[in-house]
Amino acid sequence: MLKTELMNFWLWIGLGGFIGAILRFAFSGLMQSKSSVFPLGTLGINIIGSFFMGFIMYSSEFGGFFSEEARIFLTIGLLGSFTTMSTFSYETFRLLEQNELLLLSINIIGTVLLTVFAIYLGKITALNLWKV
Repeated sequence: MLKTELMNFWLWIGLGGFIGAILRFAFSGLMQSKSSVFPLGTLGINIIGSFFMGFIMYSSEFGGFFSEEARIFLTIGLLGSFTTMSTFSYETFRLLEQNELLLLSINIIGTVLLTVFAIYLGKITALNLWKV
């Protein structure tokens, strides 16, 4: 890969990261305003991000829809900063510290199952859209 191409990728990733971080802040805050204890904002963001990750990756693979630059912008940049494992981990640990064991369990199981299921839904949506 040429140095210019690499710089272009970095710029696309940085731009996507900037947009994804702002979207995460806005959507997470909106979702979290519905719950005071359970980290609904982070869970919702991770489910939405997982759906779009599945959709984009399978649309790229089977539909040829996204260019390499667009895929990198959307997946590494935008979705990379839109979703977050560190926030999930921190909020889960806080539930443990607060002895909220039921909410802790729901958060861990819900996040893992729902985000994996969201990847599947993204795949199915992309495959149906591209009729593969």
